Amino acid sequence: MNLFYCPDIPGNEALLSNDESFHCIRVLRLGKGDMVQVIDGKGGWFNAMITHPDARNCKIMRMDTIRQQSPRGFTVHIAIAPTKNIDRLEWFIEKAVEIGIDTITPLLCDRSERRVLKTERIHRLIIATMKQALVPFKPVLKELTDFRSFIASVRVNETSAYIAHCMNEERMKLSGIYQPGNNAVVLIGPEGDFTPSEIQHAVEKGFSAVSLGPNRLRTETAGLVACQTLNLLNE
Repeated sequence: MNLFYCPDIPGNEALLSNDESFHCIRVLRLGKGDMVQVIDGKGGWFNAMITHPDARNCKIMRMDTIRQQSPRGFTVHIAIAPTKNIDRLEWFIEKAVEIGIDTITPLLCDRSERRVLKTERIHRLIIATMKQALVPFKPVLKELTDFRSFIASVRVNETSAYIAHCMNEERMKLSGIYQPGNNAVVLIGPEGDFTPSEIQHAVEKGFSAVSLGPNRLRTETAGLVACQTLNLLNE
């Protein structure tokens, strides 16, 4: 059965977004009385019926709840510097949503080559991936955030905080230092890595320096390895 995303279902009736309405009515050519399934991005999964087949504002009626899934006992937050080639960042986000991620924060670092990020297309990618991978929770996508501002916002007494870098300094493996069940945030730098001053600043603020393996990884690969590592350790 066709699956749609609708974040706001206040009662039994709701409206699909413009994108979802167009896909439902114009692409799939569904009509009044057809049944669909809907996820709300908060763990809810429902059966619904199309009551007003409008290609811009399709109205649906919730018929019954398939399931209401509870959040996981831990959260994965990857703060990553957007790559110069936006396709590489989008690849990371698509795969991270498939694997399991709760929050994505694009980081503006000293060596960042991409200093402007438009998030509308990325939001659409997240929704499309959720539906394809049957993910009932919508990850939070933050706006592009300055590195030091982000560091200041992290409560290191409430979450396991790590900075992954490639410098020849003492680092623990992420898989060896992370304790399953804890909320975690991992910083992933730009193509040129974090600067020494950024690494020092993060460590001084309570972040642990970690390695993701013996090889030098691309930014998007490092982000995905961190995401997969945290998920595997929690299985």
